[in-house]
Amino acid sequence: MKFTAKQIAKILNGKIVGNSEVEVNSLAKIEDGKKGDLCFLSNEKYTPHIYTTQASIVIVNNSFNNKIEIASTLIKVEDAYSSFSKLIELYNKIQFNEVGLSNKSDINKKSSISDNVFIGAFTSISEGVTIGENVKIYSNCYIGKNVIIGDNSIIYPNVSIYHNCKIGENNILHSGVVIGSDGFGFAPNSENNYNKISQIGNVIISDDVEIGANTTIDRATMGSTKIGKGVKLDNLIQIAHNVEIGDNTVIAAQVGIAGSSKIGKNCMIGGQTAVSGHLTIADEVKIAGQSGIAKSVKQVGEIVQGPMAFNIKDFQRSYIIFKKLPDLYKKINAMNKQING
Repeated sequence: MKFTAKQIAKILNGKIVGNSEVEVNSLAKIEDGKKGDLCFLSNEKYTPHIYTTQASIVIVNNSFNNKIEIASTLIKVEDAYSSFSKLIELYNKIQFNEVGLSNKSDINKKSSISDNVFIGAFTSISEGVTIGENVKIYSNCYIGKNVIIGDNSIIYPNVSIYHNCKIGENNILHSGVVIGSDGFGFAPNSENNYNKISQIGNVIISDDVEIGANTTIDRATMGSTKIGKGVKLDNLIQIAHNVEIGDNTVIAAQVGIAGSSKIGKNCMIGGQTAVSGHLTIADEVKIAGQSGIAKSVKQVGEIVQGPMAFNIKDFQRSYIIFKKLPDLYKKINAMNKQING
């Protein structure tokens, strides 16, 4: 699909400098731009590329003033980065604007499918499922009994959503995500074996949540595992049974959160962090990558780091001393030799 500079400027409320009728049909980085491409410039580091790019249109900030003539048509906006992001979102919606039910899908007659839904080949929709408007469910997905999927959500290929789970509106679940698998619940018996504890709860995911590829969220033993509004989860994250994650928290890849822990709102958790079970993390807490959280973090806005994480500044001071330990050890040995003759 082609767009003119005039059409794009109208969408972004921008000002055109150059040919308003020039057309683009693809997006590209400014250093790779060619005829027919739309690019943007927001970072001054990339300014030299605007004089060499072959892109047809470049979105720039209102503050940009070119030193020499530029071949591309410019669209000046308040914030080039956010404007380009808006166009990417629009482009993505157009690109994936598929509607219809594949004749190779398996849709139970006792499910409820709203308008403008897409369901891909070899996807199974179980009894009692409710699917909202404009939902896209791609190939090879499994949607269990009584699952609810809210409007405008996108379920990419090979996602499994177990029975009774609830997915909010405007969610994105990437390939390989598993929602509602059993929590890790076992009780030792007198014979030193383990009896499985049935997991009879569910998972409730609020609106505007994005979940990265191969992330798993376990169903609650009883009650619900809860993911708040606006939460963003990276790839390869494990969230255990009865965990609760507050609104607008972001978690990087390979994080593991053990059962019944409560993560606050607006938290940021770095990659490969481990959070023990039954802990509470306050709102706005930041946890550096590869940290181990073995006790609750109760102070709002605290920043922690370390294999047994504590205040990040204290950790960094301690690490400076830790790096000096070999030299200190040599000095102590030398002092011992002098004292002992």
